[in-house]
Amino acid sequence: MNPFVLDHRIPAGRVTLRPIGPDDFDDVHAYMGRDDVAEWLLEDAYTHEKSVAKHPTYSERVRLEHDDDLILLAIEHDGRVVGDLDFTAKSMEDGLVEIGWRLHPDHHGRGLATDAATGLLDLAFGEIGARRAIASLDARNVASAQLCERLGMRREAHHVQDMWFKGDWADTLVYAILAPEWHARRAP
Repeated sequence: MNPFVLDHRIPAGRVTLRPIGPDDFDDVHAYMGRDDVAEWLLEDAYTHEKSVAKHPTYSERVRLEHDDDLILLAIEHDGRVVGDLDFTAKSMEDGLVEIGWRLHPDHHGRGLATDAATGLLDLAFGEIGARRAIASLDARNVASAQLCERLGMRREAHHVQDMWFKGDWADTLVYAILAPEWHARRAP
């Protein structure tokens, strides 16, 4: 996989992907501070204080060079950040990446997450040169599973009660797609 630095804006349908900057604090806190967003995240909803502490680190997440490097991309729509994507290099040598997303509930059901994730996979299998992308999610997160399926990702695993998650055992679904499969889907 090619080393990559997110230093430019990436058009993706009706959204733009870009680095998260200091001026995006209010927009990011508007969704990261919500319980209905945190329901599917490992962390609880962010308090204002936690957002203040975490936000400066977001703008540092722009480089892929080593295994476990993470890029955070803002999902911008109509000049506002409405969510974000994460992109982790699981293995630079093997071209394996993991993707994830968060979207403000006020923007659900409009296809913006599909546009954003499509742009992310175009980047992954294009400029970055990934070979395989996976998404791991709570099996109860129906909306994320449907997004994976809209992207053409196949469900490869259903791990039963494999994760202690917010006070209970949870199942994990793993979806995946290979670069040739993605390119075939995107061919005219």
